[in-house]
Amino acid sequence: MTLDQITRGKSARISHVDWDKLAAAEGQRLRALGLDEGAQVSLAHRGVFGGSDPVAITVGRMTVAVRRAHAAAMHIEFD
Repeated sequence: MTLDQITRGKSARISHVDWDKLAAAEGQRLRALGLDEGAQVSLAHRGVFGGSDPVAITVGRMTVAVRRAHAAAMHIEFD
């Protein structure tokens, strides 16, 4: 399962990130925000316009908005 498919309020761990699907600068930014293998995440909100973009992800004590395409590159496992 990928991070863009998680239901709101569920917690998961990022098990793998397909960095080849992302531009180098995007990958670097996501790593700087803590979105990397092993991170505990949960879905805070989904965008209301156009479906579900952006996706607000809680990582630790912060919430970050990422594009759905970025979340789709992150594979998750439930604890």
